[in-house]
Amino acid sequence: MNNIILWFLMMLINFLCISFSYKKFGKIGLYIWVPISTILANIQVVILVRLFGMDATLGNILYAGGFLVTDILSENYGREEAKTAVKIGFFSLISMTALMQVAILFTPLDIPEGLELFNGVKSIFSLMPRLAAASLIAYLISQFHDVWLYETIKNKLPTTKYLWLRNNGSTLISQVLDNLIFTTIAFYGVYPFAVLVQIFVSTYIIKMIVAICDTPFIYLAEYLFRKKLIPDKE
Repeated sequence: MNNIILWFLMMLINFLCISFSYKKFGKIGLYIWVPISTILANIQVVILVRLFGMDATLGNILYAGGFLVTDILSENYGREEAKTAVKIGFFSLISMTALMQVAILFTPLDIPEGLELFNGVKSIFSLMPRLAAASLIAYLISQFHDVWLYETIKNKLPTTKYLWLRNNGSTLISQVLDNLIFTTIAFYGVYPFAVLVQIFVSTYIIKMIVAICDTPFIYLAEYLFRKKLIPDKE
């Protein structure tokens, strides 16, 4: 099956999972989804594919989906709840990194099948400190910026009519910040400037598509909350 079709399928599944988790568990469901998406995004980032004529990683869908979660929390519950989700995601990322760095130091049993699996896991979780630092710093700054900007736009344009604007505006601008921080910390001095620009542009385009496509789902979340169809809004 074509990579683009699979990519859109994965994006749809991601948004449906967020919506289902919110409908089933309320605000707690969104908090639950944050570490799931954060950890999976950092695993999928090692999978490189060709999309829209560009080289890209699969982790961009789940990572960008995290902005939808914080936007739903900002819209329906307020800034502090959204900031809590960011802190949960940051903690889960640090915890996974620390635990898996210790796990891959173990000596596995000398069984061919077991060694093959262990080496596969080790190749995924062997993070260079620079990449790990870039991911953590970019996540924390861009997510907090997204929460702040969403709240700022909401205060100026509070009606549901402008929900699409505060959702897309905060996310698209925050993604620029995220890409700039990660690309600079992770790759400055490693690749020529022209390559850095290419990485920045291609990654941003992918995340921009995800951000635009999540718009119907934040309207769905707002509708469910307003109609008291969410467990913690009954």
